[in-house]
Amino acid sequence: MGAMDPRISAAYTACRRLQLRHDPTYYWATRRLPADVRPATHALYGYVRTADQIVDGPRRPPTPAARRAALDAWEQELRRGLAGDGSPHPVVGALVDAGERHRLPLDELGPYMRSMRVDCGPVRMRTWEELEAYMDGSAGSVGRIMAPLLGVPERFHADFGHLGQAFQLANFIRDVREDWQLDRIYLPADERERLGVGEADFGARRATPALRALVAQQVARARALFAIAEPAVAAAPATVRSGIRLACAAYGRILDRAEAAGGDVLRRRVGVRATDLPGVLAAVRR
Repeated sequence: MGAMDPRISAAYTACRRLQLRHDPTYYWATRRLPADVRPATHALYGYVRTADQIVDGPRRPPTPAARRAALDAWEQELRRGLAGDGSPHPVVGALVDAGERHRLPLDELGPYMRSMRVDCGPVRMRTWEELEAYMDGSAGSVGRIMAPLLGVPERFHADFGHLGQAFQLANFIRDVREDWQLDRIYLPADERERLGVGEADFGARRATPALRALVAQQVARARALFAIAEPAVAAAPATVRSGIRLACAAYGRILDRAEAAGGDVLRRRVGVRATDLPGVLAAVRR
């Protein structure tokens, strides 16, 4: 990146630290990207993470209405920054600078914020189509912003949205219990009913056979989304491909663990641990 105002440089540093604190796996994937695109990646992460903290963080506003109002204010802060009015918030300042430097389609953050508003209250996804639309906003939008930043050919930008959805679905598989404790069930209701999965099953100490089957179905869907996105990953410039593949391998490890647990994501944690990093790196090198 070229020379910049020290205040903007400090803003990017704040975003980098935010990413390292909240998502070290994604941070280390970002570290494998070229130096000129890392700050923009940190900034984008900082913006969406701040929205996530409004919805889920320990200091989140106390009611759904208050959380939605806080999201409205956060979105308006970005609008002011993009309009050229500036922002005192370092994350917004960094993201506006990144958008200008890299010509990022930051209008994609509108769908992202709509999905975040869904999370302000209890969540019950009725169908796969409804969940897919939610994920297209919450993660597909971020993938479509990242695609031009990473130099992915334009014809593959939509498939980078599918990659974001694959990451999101892997997270839902990992966080079944935690989401239930937040009064959220993302796995589609019509499929739960068809398999005989009751809401109370999500709070059990171990998964029922029906819930295991439901999880297996979602794992297969996530793998299909990764397969759809593979041509886009392969088309990315060599300078960024290893970072993308590291992220794919990390999220793929969640799916591997869910399968190894026989779909019982209640009894054992299936997330990526720090000790997984050498194995994930080895998978990328193969």
